[in-house]
Amino acid sequence: MSAGSGAGSAPIETMSFEAALRELEQIVTRLEQGEVDLEDSINLYERGQALKAHCEKKLKSAESRLEKVVAGAKGAERVEPMDIS
Repeated sequence: MSAGSGAGSAPIETMSFEAALRELEQIVTRLEQGEVDLEDSINLYERGQALKAHCEKKLKSAESRLEKVVAGAKGAERVEPMDIS
């Protein structure tokens, strides 16, 4: 099975945090099993790195949004829409 088939075909920037994390976990499992040829391993690793960066970006955005909610709770509560781009 090639790294470009299946779940790996979705554009990362459009994925939810949960979907990206799920795919990242699948990649880690495949790499740990050691049954992937070298070229596919490299492709999987590259996609895994991109998924990791995407998840970190989503978490940072959520953290920022929560900080705004907490700061707003000290005064007048205000919730700002999350920028997920």
